[in-house]
Amino acid sequence: MTQQDKDAAVQPVNLPDVLEEVTRLCDLYEKALMDNDLDTLDALFWDSENTLRYGVGENLYGISEIRDFRKGRSGGSPQRDVIRRQITTFGKDCAVCDLEFQRPGAAVRGRQSQTWIRTANGWKVAAAHVSLMGNSH
Repeated sequence: MTQQDKDAAVQPVNLPDVLEEVTRLCDLYEKALMDNDLDTLDALFWDSENTLRYGVGENLYGISEIRDFRKGRSGGSPQRDVIRRQITTFGKDCAVCDLEFQRPGAAVRGRQSQTWIRTANGWKVAAAHVSLMGNSH
């Protein structure tokens, strides 16, 4: 455990069983996203109007807006390759999954961040953010 892990406000960081469980769900999310499996994607998001998703071109507030966006997206998410992923769990009920991705044939890399929380119905994504890197200076 690093000093930064010891200094985290929520302890312990990366309990092996919690990390394994969240990693499995992040893998399931990525597969569902690439397969455009809307039922699985919906099941993995927190069924709450407090859930949010900031996308490359849209800001979605509440599970209803997220569902409508996914249903209206012809063909689903563009395919992508995960370049790097880091999952960190905090205690037994909170985790973040951050990844860097690249779409085939694209020069620009993308980023995705998800905040996962343990609910009465299991682990769910409470907040997500997707962006593409670009020269903003």
